[in-house]
Amino acid sequence: MTAILAITRAGPLTSVQDLGRFGMLGNGISAAGAMDRAGYLAAGEAVDAPVGAIEITRAGLDLVLEQGSCRVGFAGGDFILRRNGEPLAWPGTTRLSSGDRLTITPGAAGNYGYLRFDAQIDVPMLLGSLATSSRAQLGGFSGRALAAGDRIRLKSAQPERPMTACHPGAGPIRVIWGLHADLFAAEVRNRFVTSPFTISAQLDRMGVRLGAPPNMFASSANLSLVSDAIVPGDIQILGDGTPIVLMRDHQPTGGYPRIATVISADFDRFAQLRPGTAVAFRPVTVEHAHQLLRSSLK
Repeated sequence: MTAILAITRAGPLTSVQDLGRFGMLGNGISAAGAMDRAGYLAAGEAVDAPVGAIEITRAGLDLVLEQGSCRVGFAGGDFILRRNGEPLAWPGTTRLSSGDRLTITPGAAGNYGYLRFDAQIDVPMLLGSLATSSRAQLGGFSGRALAAGDRIRLKSAQPERPMTACHPGAGPIRVIWGLHADLFAAEVRNRFVTSPFTISAQLDRMGVRLGAPPNMFASSANLSLVSDAIVPGDIQILGDGTPIVLMRDHQPTGGYPRIATVISADFDRFAQLRPGTAVAFRPVTVEHAHQLLRSSLK
């Protein structure tokens, strides 16, 4: 089976993603992959999709099927999807025939959504993954975001190994204390888990800056460290005291102190928080974080 999709409008940072490439951090390449893995998996489960998805951002996407036919599953965030002008329930599935158009615009919540197909996006597999890494500029469409005028070929392939992930409920974002937590005074650590933060408008696949209570980290802002490895979810405190949560396309090393790390079971939920949203953090043990991760994957 062959089908061709033509992108007629693409929001910023729209890209080809899968679950990411792992084991390359020592070479300076982060895993990248879907920002909301549960959304990625849900969209694929609906159509028995092979590996790969179009990850859309809050600005949405318009495309037309120029040739062939395919089924498409869509999930993640909350978006408004129309096929040939007619609204369809999100999340869900639909079949596209030649000439059909999809229009996706933002809904009430969420930053990232996923389109997955019953055929594989025909881009090269690099280092074991199709994922676009914005920092390393590899994967997907020559390591770049999708843009109007791009044509995506779909080819027959085996479905991805079945796996589903469940979003946790509402509430504080759970964290484990970070490698450098002890460098912060007890009063600062206490304020970190008792004070509200705000998701700022400065967010992308590399990191999300947080609005913090005034002077929360004033006594810690000048900490200087030798750079070492970091992971998605690490919460760095920048030199000016600004907290930033590192995301899927994070840099391989960092020299700012990390007070905590968002646990894997809550990472998807954090990634979908829109600018202006209040967020609180609650510490859990590493053992509890492992239990939550195992229970979120089926």
